[in-house]
Amino acid sequence: MSGTAAGERLARAALSRLTEPGDARVGRWLRTMEPAELVRGLTGTGPPPPGAGAERLAGCRARARTLDPEGDLRAVARLGGRYVCPGDTEWPAQLDDLGDARPLGLWVRGSPDLRLWALRSVALVGARACTGYGSHVAALLGGGLAERGWVVVSGAAYGIDGAAHRGALAAGGATVAVLASGLDVAYPRGHAELLGRIGEQGIVLTELPPGGHPTRHRFVLRNRVIAALTRGTVVVEAEYRSGSLVTARHARRLGRHTMGVPGPVTSGLSAGVHELLREGACLVTDADDVVELVGGIGELGPERRGPVVPRDLLPPTAARVLEALPGRGGAPVARVAHDAGTSEERALAGLYELRALGFVERQGDLWQLADGTSTSVEAKPPDGTPVCGEAVLDLG
Repeated sequence: MSGTAAGERLARAALSRLTEPGDARVGRWLRTMEPAELVRGLTGTGPPPPGAGAERLAGCRARARTLDPEGDLRAVARLGGRYVCPGDTEWPAQLDDLGDARPLGLWVRGSPDLRLWALRSVALVGARACTGYGSHVAALLGGGLAERGWVVVSGAAYGIDGAAHRGALAAGGATVAVLASGLDVAYPRGHAELLGRIGEQGIVLTELPPGGHPTRHRFVLRNRVIAALTRGTVVVEAEYRSGSLVTARHARRLGRHTMGVPGPVTSGLSAGVHELLREGACLVTDADDVVELVGGIGELGPERRGPVVPRDLLPPTAARVLEALPGRGGAPVARVAHDAGTSEERALAGLYELRALGFVERQGDLWQLADGTSTSVEAKPPDGTPVCGEAVLDLG
């Protein structure tokens, strides 16, 4: 690792224990003060930073009693990790978009280069108490994005987060877990094995030093890192009051893509996503949709269309002649020509072409549909029952 002097790294590690993540006041102080100078000011061994209140200084001095940044760096190194700071070659520059609230540094475990992985990453977030539908969709999205060479970023929580990580891992792809606790604190405990797999195959990172425990406030602040780190955020299931919506709105404020997967209108877990869509987020249903939004020029999703049936391939005149035949019974050539808006000669030619293709048959002077051929959504008997063999077109 290069780019940051050892003394500054040590001071930033100390600040990560003295202060809380996302503290914009600390960021403003660092505009005019060196990290080591700020550490001295907060711990009472130097002049206090401008505007620092007595309560804040007392809290920092209480934390300073157990301050051991060298020990924290050694502890993370034993886990196979490192502390990445602004100025390091591995630092993801997009985190600077957070301004004064950007992380002081990131405690990182995993061998891949964080900066390179973050350049092509997407956040997948959603409800902890998700439905089977949500879990299934999140796993499909995670696997699909991983197969297309994208890094899946999430928060390692139960529900959607865990399904997204597992989907990426199952596809042999790349995934990043952003924690609201220290690297040595597996949270939730039920995901200890999953976090171990991510640390081996991907990256686990956090703003908190070793031993840091999760709190509600830290989860909220963690979401801004997920939003800033990635090219876009996809929400899969969320209620109106959801941390996932906080992540998406952070992403929108930062100029990132925001996306939502729709769900049943009868489900409260879809309500938050649908609200996000009404606010202007893009509706996505699979990995192709996501990549088309966040990818480069030319990374377009496949054309969406229904299945092609044989009659779709008919030439225009033959198609009009087929449409002119009644749904029940037969019709003479003159009537077919009239209803098709063409001459009798062209109608007859079209009928013989259709007969060769198996669409119609001739009964004396009358022409009628062959069994199983449909020409109109109205081709039904008076009681509304579909004609036997008829493929009724759904206009809904």
